[in-house]
Formats: sequence, structure tokens, C-alpha cells
Amino acid sequence: MKTKFTLLLLCLGQLPADADWTAFRGSSGNGFADAPKLTTQIDDKKNLAWKKALPGRGLSSPVVVGDRIFLTASSGPQQKRLHVIAINAKDGSTSWERQFVATGRTVCHTKTCIAAPTTVSDGKVICAQFSSNDLFCLDLDGNLKWLRGLTSDYPNAANSLGMSSSLVIANGAVVTQVENDADSFTAGIDLATGKTLWRKARPKGANWTSPSVYKGAKGKDLIALQSKAGLLIVEPRTGKELWNYADGASTIPSTTVMGRDLFVPSKGLTALRSREDDGGHTQLWRQNKLGPGTASPVVSGGKIYVVNNANVFTCANPANGELLWRLRLKGPFSGSPVATKTHAYLFSEKGLGQVVDLTGKEGKVVSTIELDETILGTPAISGNALYVRSDGHLWKFGG
Repeated sequence: MKTKFTLLLLCLGQLPADADWTAFRGSSGNGFADAPKLTTQIDDKKNLAWKKALPGRGLSSPVVVGDRIFLTASSGPQQKRLHVIAINAKDGSTSWERQFVATGRTVCHTKTCIAAPTTVSDGKVICAQFSSNDLFCLDLDGNLKWLRGLTSDYPNAANSLGMSSSLVIANGAVVTQVENDADSFTAGIDLATGKTLWRKARPKGANWTSPSVYKGAKGKDLIALQSKAGLLIVEPRTGKELWNYADGASTIPSTTVMGRDLFVPSKGLTALRSREDDGGHTQLWRQNKLGPGTASPVVSGGKIYVVNNANVFTCANPANGELLWRLRLKGPFSGSPVATKTHAYLFSEKGLGQVVDLTGKEGKVVSTIELDETILGTPAISGNALYVRSDGHLWKFGG
């Protein structure tokens, strides 16, 4: 049974990601992309395809659909100018840009900004949310389909440090976590109309984690909502609660998905499996030495990888939580790692990129690059290219 279980995990971890990178930490929600030709020697002279100046600040990750990269930014003295930008993947030119004015609060910590949440796409539209709780849906050519000023509907939905939870899409519903110290909630919004399908009160407390989409019983798309209370599983169009892990969880790094297994930053790292027979869950293991720092875990090659607050990058067996190797990197890290089958890519807050070879008995840094700008967002991988953004620029390496 152990061999079959390991093989199953290996296969689930190697499911090829779409060429598109449609959400925070990719289309699979775990930072993995099947990109065998992605360069492992990052060099701004040899394999930098282009460098694009951006109109404002942003922690949001690039999202890639077809030949376009979608980003958000915020600008102005109080960051009230909201930008949604489409960039041509081939040459870095601007395909289109739409600007809006924030209707909600733009107060946040100086380290973060209003353009913190990552956009999401279903391949037909792009949805963008900002820390001001303004939510926009545009088609891929930049035409506005609908918008919601969630602060107008729920005036107390904010925290003093800024919001950063990213959106997900499942079964025609956009799920947004607006979890804070006051009016804390998560809502499902109809992707076609922008109308609220459901709204669920959530634990009060600032929460910067993002929802995760995973396949539950009978292959149904389900939503995992993480908070300080634990992990709640709901249906995307109805908000119906299916099961609840109530043993607490982090409010910064998010849950990582591998098939029916959920790796939750809780008391270190806790592995949960969604059961097929009754729709409940089983706790597989808990490892207190696998607690992530700010960055969320990433999966590759049937293994799970975590970087902690001490900048130690750890490889573990997802079947039992066994630590396989550890490697100290140069941090600190706010953005999460991304990975192919053979390498992981990490960028520190100071702009140092580090490529780690995952194929040996120990991890090994095989390439570094100094971008000399603060990087707080998570990179994206698409079309055998790596996209990295700072407040000032978007870089494309390879491809």
C-alpha cells in the first residue's frame, strides 16, 4: 500500500500544468509548472527576453493567458489610482491598460500596497481585486464586464495593514476572502454577472492567506478557506460547508494542493486528505519542523518544499512528512517559490534570485541573479519563461 500511495502522490505532483498560469501560484494552486525547457541559469545578459517598466507599485503576481501577461498596480500619493495591465508576452509592449479610482480604504503598511492581491482568469475574463476591496471583471481585451465596490456594500471590511488575499475561480464563481478584524467574510460572486451568490461570516482577524481550489469527492471543484481558526471546505457556487479542520492555521502562508491532499500551515505543516466515500477528511501527518515563514509551500517531483523564517529551504516526503534535506538560502522571502520538475526558483525581498537543483540527494543552488529591486510577489512560469515583478518592473527570462 505504501508503494501505491507514493506512486499516486508522484503522479499527482507531476500533472502537467497548463501553458497558462491563471492564478496565484499557478493554475494548479501549488507553484508547479511542467516547463522542461525553462532556463536554470538566470542571467540578465544571456537569457533576459525583456524588462518592462510598470506604472505603480504592486505585490500581485503575473498571470499569463495565451500571449498576454496580466498585472495590477497602484499609483498616486494615496495609491487611489488602480491599474489593470495587459502586457504582450513576446516583446513586453503594453497591449492595454485600464485605470480606476479606489472606492474603499487605501491605508496599508508601507511594506505592502493596494495592488497586493493577484488576478485570476478562467481563460475568457480576468478578475482583479485590490486592497481597497474594489473588484473588477474585464474580458481579455480590457472591456469592463462588471465591477463591485465591496467596501460600499460592507463599510467595515478592512484592516489597518492592508488586504492581500488573491481570488480563485471555480464552477463559474469568483471566491474572495475579505477577512479582517471587523466585518470579516468570504463571498462567492457570479462570474457572469458580478452578483453575490453567497456570503459567509468568517473568524474576525487580519488574514492574508488565499483560497485554494482542489478536487474533492467525485472530482468536484471545492474551495479551501484558511484562517486562524483552521481550514473550511465549501462548495464554490453555494458556499455550503462540507468539512472543517478546526485546529488553527497560519494567516500568511496559504494551503498547498496536491491532488486530494491539502498541506496546511498549521502547527508546522499538517497534511489532510479529502475522503471519497463520505466527503470528510483524514489527517495524514503533522510535522512541526516544516512550518513555512511568509512564503507558501511548493510541490515538485512528488515532494513538497517549504522555506521558513530562517531562510532554510526544506524538502519533505508528502506521504509521511519525513525531512529529506535542508538548504540554507539568502533571504528573507515574502514571495512563494515556484518550481518545475527539476528546479525551484526563489526571489528574496532584496531582489536576489536563486535557482535550486532538486534532482540530487541534497538541494544545490546552481544560479543566482541580483535584480537590485525589492521583490515581494511570487514569480510565474509559462511557455518555458519565468516572469518576475517588482514595484518598478516586470522581467521575462527565457521563453
